[in-house]
Amino acid sequence: VQLQASGGGLVPAGGSLRLSCAASGRAIGNYKMGWFRQAPGKEREFIATISWRGRRTQYADFVKGRFTISRDNAKNTVLLQMNNLKFEDTAVYYCAADRTGADALTTRAGDYDYWGQGTQVTVSS
Repeated sequence: VQLQASGGGLVPAGGSLRLSCAASGRAIGNYKMGWFRQAPGKEREFIATISWRGRRTQYADFVKGRFTISRDNAKNTVLLQMNNLKFEDTAVYYCAADRTGADALTTRAGDYDYWGQGTQVTVSS
């Protein structure tokens, strides 16, 4: 599976962006998907994850109420709608796929098998 993240850019604080993760190579309909981010000098951190049918989601506390993860399995795509962006949201954002059949969602980066190349999000204060 190859993952291609896009949609990043420069946005003022309070603005919105929608990130897209397009998968190729095989269908991701059976994979749990996640978004992570990494700021300079910091470790990669979990943002959100979604079950393979999209019925269950989980978010990091610092994005609850601002970010929404969704998926369109017919288009082999996962989205991350980001609203009310803050300066501290500045980072490279990565999408990832978890191919395990386990039902439970995971927030651990090590549990994901495939990663996209990342897209830069810069929020100006």
